[in-house]
Amino acid sequence: MQHEQHAHHEHEHDEHQGHEGHAGHQGHTSPHGPTDHGGHAAHAGHTGHAGHAGHGPASWAMAAQATLHCLTGCAIGEILGMVIGTAFGWGNLPTMILAIILAFAFGYALTLRGILKAGLDFKSALPIALAADTVSIAVMEIIDNGFIVLWPGAMDATLSDALFWISLAASLALAFVITTPVNKWMIGRGKGHAVVHQFH
Repeated sequence: MQHEQHAHHEHEHDEHQGHEGHAGHQGHTSPHGPTDHGGHAAHAGHTGHAGHAGHGPASWAMAAQATLHCLTGCAIGEILGMVIGTAFGWGNLPTMILAIILAFAFGYALTLRGILKAGLDFKSALPIALAADTVSIAVMEIIDNGFIVLWPGAMDATLSDALFWISLAASLALAFVITTPVNKWMIGRGKGHAVVHQFH
């Protein structure tokens, strides 16, 4: 009987040691344990840097889109100014001045439309539109009108003359080519059309 009790006691002792061994496993860290998860957490933190990818120089596509936006307003304003000047029999200078004024007006109007659609009131939207388009339209108008003035006979061409439309198309194309790098430089520095991107 004592031998059986002794054997039973040894058996319990062995089981107890086995459990202690298992307890040791609690301190063991697997490859997916806390230390590794800490690394994952640190890695996850780096994903936040992805947002910084947009910093730096603007893309050419973005600059071209901004320039095309201004070009559309300029073209509408200039053609309308020419039509009005021709209809009233005005000379070259007053017609050109009206065309430039309308080019700015329509350029700002296109930008305002997008900002107002985003929910901003007119009083808040106007300064944003002025900041976004003024330099771009000014450069475009200088190139555009300067080109037409230098083109022989273009200033005296009427709406029915092919020269009028050819010179206008050529001047707008040149203005687009020259203004796009300007817009790219400005957008890359958070100016120009960069101020309206959040409203698109």
